[in-house]
Amino acid sequence: MALEVNGKTVEVTENGYLVNQEDWTEAVGQAVADADKLEMTEKHWDIVNYLRDAHFNEGGAEPNERTIMKEMSKKWGAKASSKDMYNMFPGMPSKQGRKIAGLSQSTRKGGY
Repeated sequence: MALEVNGKTVEVTENGYLVNQEDWTEAVGQAVADADKLEMTEKHWDIVNYLRDAHFNEGGAEPNERTIMKEMSKKWGAKASSKDMYNMFPGMPSKQGRKIAGLSQSTRKGGY
């Protein structure tokens, strides 16, 4: 499978994850979100950027939902709830967020 982004073909797996993480740009992330019919807001990008930062700067870390909520609560200055997270990323914040972030499919079982 592939996505066309700004005249470039970007290969994705059958589940929509990038084959090559080096292909990621914000435009590619937006194309992945568009394919999932997800309207991205600044808060969505906060989560995506947090996941990318954790992955690349913390040895491939895969933060779970609770960790994401805690970090976004700090960033946003207001308590983020699980409901907020799942309203933003119905396909699971830690999984759908990773997909949009151009990271490999999570090997965690998910949840808390």
